[in-house]
Amino acid sequence: MAVDRDAAKKSRRTMALGNAAASTAANTAAAAGNAAAAGDAATRTAAAAGTAAEPEMVQPESLPQGFVVVVKDLSGLATKDSPIFMASSHNGWDPGDKRTRFEPRSDLRWQLVWEKPKIDANVKFKLTRGNWDTTQVKENLEDVPDQDLPMVDISNLPAGEKPIIELVVLKWQDQRPSAAARPDLNPYFKIEGRPNIRRLQVAGGGVPVVRDLIISVPPGYDDPANAARTYPVLYMQDGQNLFLDMPGTKGSWNADTAVADLIAKGETEPFIIVGIPHLGKARATEYLPAPMIEGVEPRGAEYTSWMLSEVMPRVERAFRVKSGPENTAIGGASLGAVIALHIASERPDVFGKVLLESMPLIGSASGLMKHFEGRKSFPPVIYFAIGGQELGNDAKDAQQNKRYADSAAQFRMLANTKALDSGQKNVQIIVDDAGTHDEATWARRFPSAVRMLFVKPAGGSK
Repeated sequence: MAVDRDAAKKSRRTMALGNAAASTAANTAAAAGNAAAAGDAATRTAAAAGTAAEPEMVQPESLPQGFVVVVKDLSGLATKDSPIFMASSHNGWDPGDKRTRFEPRSDLRWQLVWEKPKIDANVKFKLTRGNWDTTQVKENLEDVPDQDLPMVDISNLPAGEKPIIELVVLKWQDQRPSAAARPDLNPYFKIEGRPNIRRLQVAGGGVPVVRDLIISVPPGYDDPANAARTYPVLYMQDGQNLFLDMPGTKGSWNADTAVADLIAKGETEPFIIVGIPHLGKARATEYLPAPMIEGVEPRGAEYTSWMLSEVMPRVERAFRVKSGPENTAIGGASLGAVIALHIASERPDVFGKVLLESMPLIGSASGLMKHFEGRKSFPPVIYFAIGGQELGNDAKDAQQNKRYADSAAQFRMLANTKALDSGQKNVQIIVDDAGTHDEATWARRFPSAVRMLFVKPAGGSK
């Protein structure tokens, strides 16, 4: 994305973020809890010249010439060594993507020039200073929700000129008093109040590093009476979101406590959960089995090999897990679901069950449907859930939300065709009308998913 240093002299549209409104001669939009007034300076100017024009509001993503985003950082923390980035639905939510790095301007603002996005979908974004520990927050230091770019008035915009969207940042997450004392910045921090959670170090990956698996064992695992007992296992992507509230997420699945409750009620058999943490900036790289996001190299094949040759043997040596596809499941949400299905369809002889939450199959991800159509077979047990409000409940997202929900019917046909008919075939496709694309929704649906995957055998489990 190139930097146009003269763009600030052209037509402007301003959006205030956090709890303040930006004042400008151009239009101002409210966002993140603001009570900013929407102006119509451009229309008034045209009227004064005797050429009053009706506003023509469009989404900037639709403009062939692209658009310019300008940020004013009132905190003063953005510097050359800590610049501003835009993590978005168009770059795999990479908080430090060099292609979306803002450049400093002489007027103390920061600027990013977007060419027309190749993805046919609105841009949802968060502003960061390079990682999820330095995201933009409100004036009261509360989280800023995912933002949408405001519509722009092109009625008086010269042909081919990029409209300018101005954003204001009041504060950043690392200004919170607790930021310096956050334990989760240390990969070996003690997990308080979760006695069944363990760590297991493993090396490698789609992008080779050393990382700690986060593993939840069922209640009673350490009892002497169970010393010889083995347990089914669920391998989950985005492991740091499963058990704890972590930076850059909207909460946790609280998977360990949910499963303990289900086991206590006799609704599932006891099983082990292995959480495999993503690598932040390299998350999309590891989770993509095929090209989907511009500028992101897919290394899903390498990640798959690592799962089979390093992660699983390491877990099997350290924990008492049952063998066989009927006892082995894999899952994930969003891109985590993509790589989970890729791995499961690569080795359905190893993974007999798969849990897929909010798997994207439209827009830039539409090529994934073709990718999975080319797979020979799927595991026999498949849980797939998608929300009716994946992008939120804003009216402008209604069409995209419908496309997400409609993708479930297409996947149902594919899954029923590909799922191995081993006598255990069970394909469940859920369209959750109120479901959104976040941890709260996935946590709510998780009990239903694992009841299906780990139904308690008649007469109990040994």
